[in-house]
Amino acid sequence: MEPDRALKLVKHGATLLLLDVPHFTLLGIDTQMFSVGPIFRGIKMIPPGPHFVYYSSCNGDGSEFSPIIGFFITTSPTEVIIRKWHHQEERLVKLSEEEERRYCEAVKNMEFDHQLGPYGLNHFGEWKQISNYITKNTIERIEPIGGEISVGSESGLIDQVPKTSMEKQLMEQLRNSKFSQSAEKSYRRRCYYTPVPHIVKHKGISGEELTSLNIDKTQLLETILMEDFRGGEDLLMGELQFAFIAFLMGQSLEAFFQWKALVSLFFSCTEAPFHTRSQLFTKFIKVVYYQLKLGFRKDHSNTVGLEKGASLFLDDSWLSKDVFLHRLCKEFFSMVLEAPIVDGDLLSWTRKLKGLLETTLGWDFQNNDADVFCGENDEFAPTIEMLDGMSSGGPTA
Repeated sequence: MEPDRALKLVKHGATLLLLDVPHFTLLGIDTQMFSVGPIFRGIKMIPPGPHFVYYSSCNGDGSEFSPIIGFFITTSPTEVIIRKWHHQEERLVKLSEEEERRYCEAVKNMEFDHQLGPYGLNHFGEWKQISNYITKNTIERIEPIGGEISVGSESGLIDQVPKTSMEKQLMEQLRNSKFSQSAEKSYRRRCYYTPVPHIVKHKGISGEELTSLNIDKTQLLETILMEDFRGGEDLLMGELQFAFIAFLMGQSLEAFFQWKALVSLFFSCTEAPFHTRSQLFTKFIKVVYYQLKLGFRKDHSNTVGLEKGASLFLDDSWLSKDVFLHRLCKEFFSMVLEAPIVDGDLLSWTRKLKGLLETTLGWDFQNNDADVFCGENDEFAPTIEMLDGMSSGGPTA
């Protein structure tokens, strides 16, 4: 990059100043992850808008890592955001107003410039594709008290989620982790996601009507959209993107369950895609397409210096046909592609998503009576290794 252009980007972009971060710490922003070097003091040239910052501390030789901690920020041009490493707590903390003011002046005077790594602008496009509905309001509405998202704060989920064999193993690991907090404390640190009922319940209606409401969840989607989002379709898409990012980058189990609940809700609607909400479903399919396109990528061009195998990508548990996603996609694809009348954009993006899953994962969506049916208790959840922040291989997703 030409020096004049680089200087302009430095002065007009936001700066994330990160003080005293230990060598070998894994640190990421958006879809980019790095291994911290000895002179690292933060990241410069950050474009304005929402971003997700996440990190994992390690032992002295970089062979063992703690669970990832992540937080969202919203940056403005020339803004300086500052965090400092707390060695006892092994996390980034805010400074006093006086300290922050002094460091802001130093950053604007270019005193830290040679110690700041540039934001990889060539990866900004893919970040926008998975975060374009996230706003400052989205973040403030969902983020936990203190803003930190971590599986270590989710021990309260132990008694609140379905108990497949894999989930039981995950919960036992979380229960025994030295980073796990008490259920009462972890509840206060969890995100404020919109409740999505697993089963629709209504008093005063027949069993046949109740069954119909659970087969086609269009009415449930409408209720959530109007009561929780005041009809704002983009707000709902923002929460879907927030949950996926917190799951993929932040390795949050709670975020995975919210993402799964929202995806299951949309794919379980049979009326809305063709009548009242065709544009919403086009947005939904497009959002999921870019999420899975990033999650299933096989190249590692967005990581620098990760010798321990850390990754932003979804692991091989997703490759099985037994996961909930395969069943729901198969039913939805069949419904849309065989419909006599369907919105053109919805049809186009449905074909793109189907093609992505077929070419990337080798999934076959042809009707086959031998296919395994997997309901809400599918034998799938993030793998133990994904959430095992203390494994010798480092955190993986």
